[in-house]
Amino acid sequence: MNDLTPYGPWAVIAGGSEGVGAEFARELAGAGINLVLVARKPGPLEETAATVRALGVEVRTVAADLTDPAAIASITTATADVEVGLLVYNAGANSYGRRFTDGELPGFQSVIDLNITAMLGLTHHYAGPMKARGRGGILLVGSLAGYVGTSTEGIYGGVKAFGRIFAEGLWAELREYDVHVLELVLGVTRTPAMERAGLNFDVPGMHVSEPADVAREGLAALPDGPVHVISGNERLIEMRCSTDRARLVAGTEKVMRALVPHA
Repeated sequence: MNDLTPYGPWAVIAGGSEGVGAEFARELAGAGINLVLVARKPGPLEETAATVRALGVEVRTVAADLTDPAAIASITTATADVEVGLLVYNAGANSYGRRFTDGELPGFQSVIDLNITAMLGLTHHYAGPMKARGRGGILLVGSLAGYVGTSTEGIYGGVKAFGRIFAEGLWAELREYDVHVLELVLGVTRTPAMERAGLNFDVPGMHVSEPADVAREGLAALPDGPVHVISGNERLIEMRCSTDRARLVAGTEKVMRALVPHA
């Protein structure tokens, strides 16, 4: 395991109750870093908290919906008396996957609030003190969706593209202060959220990552930002950088219909 102590003594994990977020919690707890876990559902949140407390660290929980403007204040209040050396923003699901003309604007706004507004709020709050101390880390979980638009992920893809560009800019801003910034780009990952969404993990040729592997790889890559694509997705990234965007979008649309048959 790489040395994670520069990211202590506390880490905040938004989206820390299950899947990749829970694996981040286990990895960090194993390195002796205390945790503040944030998630919407109290049940899974407390279960994960109990698991990582057993590893010998302190754990605080904040049950909050990050699309609610009050959530940021709840989280920052819960960490007011501790030094946060790492922010992991893992709360960025496509909570409203619709064709734009079939959906409602408040639903799309919730995707923006979760993936941009709350992410910026927490990053801004914790990045300043990290800069002043001259150490820390900010890991923003992104998606391959941010490299191409499809009919049901036009908004989600857009916010994920924003997250990647923002991470690159923040990396450039903070690198001289030894604050590490990384956009960790995930492909299809076998998480409870993706299972609930009905993803077909058996699409021929599809690379499927496991949450524990993603968390380990992401933390190992954190010092080397600004962007790291999870192993196994290199070919997709190369394809999605094509200048023939019409062909790319049409081809990706077919893959998405196989991946999410009910969309």
